[in-house]
Amino acid sequence: MKYVVIILALLMLAGCKENYSNGEKVGNLIEFTRKGVFWDSWEGRLNLTQTGMNTSGDPFSFSFDNDRNDQDSLISIMKQAQVAGWKLKIRYHSVWGFRNFFGNRGETDYFVDDVTILDKDFANPLKHLQPSRSGRVVDTVYVVIDKNELRKHLK
Repeated sequence: MKYVVIILALLMLAGCKENYSNGEKVGNLIEFTRKGVFWDSWEGRLNLTQTGMNTSGDPFSFSFDNDRNDQDSLISIMKQAQVAGWKLKIRYHSVWGFRNFFGNRGETDYFVDDVTILDKDFANPLKHLQPSRSGRVVDTVYVVIDKNELRKHLK
């Protein structure tokens, strides 16, 4: 019986994959924080977009791999994107099996490989409709509506 357990354990370990899947997600960063109980890691959530509109699905949760030391520039881009509301493309890979069993690499099994800024003015959807010249405010007009006067005119 103990040989069966050992063989099953070895098969499970052999079945672990570092690059279980690879992909890209496009969206607006809605959360980016450093957190953890035993191992601190950078964690984020991306509100996915499709043709410039927000999708109705759940946000995509991802981590930055604690086993990598070459991601400081990507983390810096993510911090700026969170504050500025940039539209991003995140290239990632996911792991399977015991590759992140203890959560020491990050809270999720989706690890960021690259970040590309797609649009720094994502929060302004009418930017292409605006004229090339910029306008200016000349004066401000306040209008006060007296309900009694309005009622007199309607009778």
